[in-house]
Amino acid sequence: MEAELQTDIVVRPVRDVDAEALGRVHATCWHETYDHVISKAALERVSPKRLAELWTHWAQQGDDFRIFAALVGGEIVGFAGSGPARDRDAPRNRELYFIYLLDAWHGTGIGQKLFDAVAEDGESLYLWVAEDNPRAHRFYTRNGFALDGASHTEPFLGETLTEVRFVR
Repeated sequence: MEAELQTDIVVRPVRDVDAEALGRVHATCWHETYDHVISKAALERVSPKRLAELWTHWAQQGDDFRIFAALVGGEIVGFAGSGPARDRDAPRNRELYFIYLLDAWHGTGIGQKLFDAVAEDGESLYLWVAEDNPRAHRFYTRNGFALDGASHTEPFLGETLTEVRFVR
């Protein structure tokens, strides 16, 4: 099964036509990732349609942005994006904005393929990740990132989420 799965994975740039599917996957990933730090009521307000509208915007970004989707059997199962730093005090010029992968595909290597598509080998980057997300912390550490001591609390779905910064 593993060898068969590997040939069935496609990682490619996001396209405008992906917006609806990306909205659905994004909403599901938020439920799976944040269900232990954000209330069920807040997560219930996540709208796949609203996220699809955001994806229409992301899909139209310029050359400074790398936005990729992972597909298995033609269906989107995850996505990743990087681009110019957004923070005034950014420790690097480029930021890894997000990597999300449906829980069912964790541990298959797809997350690494997404990361490799949006982060050039050894590229200096930084990212913000939920403080209470040990799986992500391990993934980024394996990819050469280290906590730099910075943290902040962000509004998220009407609640707050504490994020920590990793740099490489």
